Amino acid sequence: MKFTAEQIAGILEGTVVGDSNAEVSKLAKIEEGTDGSLTFLANPKYKSYIYTTKASITIVNSDFEPEEELSTTLIKVDDAYGAFTKLLEYYNQIKLNKSGVEQPSFVSESATIGENIYIGAFTYIGDNVTIGNNVKIFPSSYIGDNVTIGDNTIVFSGGKIYSDCIVGNNCVINSGAIIGADGFGFAPNEKGEYSKVPQIGNVILEDNVDIGAGTTIDRATLGSTVIRKGVKLDNQIQIAHNVEIGKNTVIAAQTGIAGSTKIGENCQIGGQVGIVGHISIGNNVKIQAQSGIGRNVKDNEVLQGSPALTYGDYNKSYVYFKNLPKIVKNINEIEKKVNGDN
Repeated sequence: MKFTAEQIAGILEGTVVGDSNAEVSKLAKIEEGTDGSLTFLANPKYKSYIYTTKASITIVNSDFEPEEELSTTLIKVDDAYGAFTKLLEYYNQIKLNKSGVEQPSFVSESATIGENIYIGAFTYIGDNVTIGNNVKIFPSSYIGDNVTIGDNTIVFSGGKIYSDCIVGNNCVINSGAIIGADGFGFAPNEKGEYSKVPQIGNVILEDNVDIGAGTTIDRATLGSTVIRKGVKLDNQIQIAHNVEIGKNTVIAAQTGIAGSTKIGENCQIGGQVGIVGHISIGNNVKIQAQSGIGRNVKDNEVLQGSPALTYGDYNKSYVYFKNLPKIVKNINEIEKKVNGDN
């Protein structure tokens, strides 16, 4: 789709300086702008690029005054970064504005489907599924029996939601994510062999939850694995059975959380963090990347290391760790002097 500077200014409540009929059909960084692209200038350190960019239209702050001749049309707004973000959201809505049921796909006769939905080709919708309004399910997705999906939720291509799981409103489940696979439950016998423990619970995603590509959230053995309102999970995260993650907690990629651990609200957990099972982590906790958590954590703690220490203790200890060779050398010299060695 093409948009003119005048149309974009109308969306952003901005002012055009230059050719109001200039057209764009794509977005670009200011240093990589080409003819027919839209870009923005918000950070002063990129100011020089506005005089060389080939972008047809550039969004700038209202107080911007060029010092050289420009080839790009300007749209002046109060907040260039915020306006461009708004435009990205608008662009994304248009890009995802699909509707209808594509074929081939399977939708059970017992499923209840809301209004203005999109179901992509090769998607499977099981028995007794309930899907809300304005839901988008992209091709090759799987929705198991008895699943409930709330309004305005998006399941991207290849997403899998196993039976009995509940997904709230305004959620995003990215490609390859698996919601509700069996938890890792096995019991050893006297021969040292392992028998599977049936996993008969489910997963509940509350409203406004984002699940990254390739992330897996296991169903509970009994009860529910619960991801509370506003949680944001990055790609390739493993959430084990019966875990509970508190609202507005964010977790970066490749983190693994073992079974039955409870994580509080508003936590920030870095990438490649490992958290053992059956512990509690408080509210407002920050865990640095590659940390290993093996104990209960109180509210507001900041942790780093494996096993993790408080952030301050870790940094103090690391100073000594870096200097260990020198420290050992000094100790050896002191020992020689004490022992009278030459």
